[in-house]
Amino acid sequence: MGAGRREVTMLEVYRRYLGVLTRLRPVLVAVERRDADLGRQCRRAACSVALNLSEGSGSEGGTRRQRYLTALGSARETVACVEVAVALGYLEEPAALLRELGGVVGTLVVLAVGKGQRR
Repeated sequence: MGAGRREVTMLEVYRRYLGVLTRLRPVLVAVERRDADLGRQCRRAACSVALNLSEGSGSEGGTRRQRYLTALGSARETVACVEVAVALGYLEEPAALLRELGGVVGTLVVLAVGKGQRR
């Protein structure tokens, strides 16, 4: 994938993620009401995805890749926070939202790690 196409895709995933983040807002509120610590951790992880995507798009080389890998880790952490909240009975499973988050994770794996590789 060429650098120009990679940049377009990162902008696409950033915009798509902002939509996911908007839909995540009521989940964050529900978790924070039941468990302030888990809610704060989930909010920080969720925000970190967008912030690292944006920072990475303005970086080059290894720094760019690191920001995208950090965004990937934060996206996975966001998924885990939601899954833990469901497991603890704080909320019903938001299946559609988790699918959207999974799509973001998948895109980040391809873009940050590369096709055919898993991290």
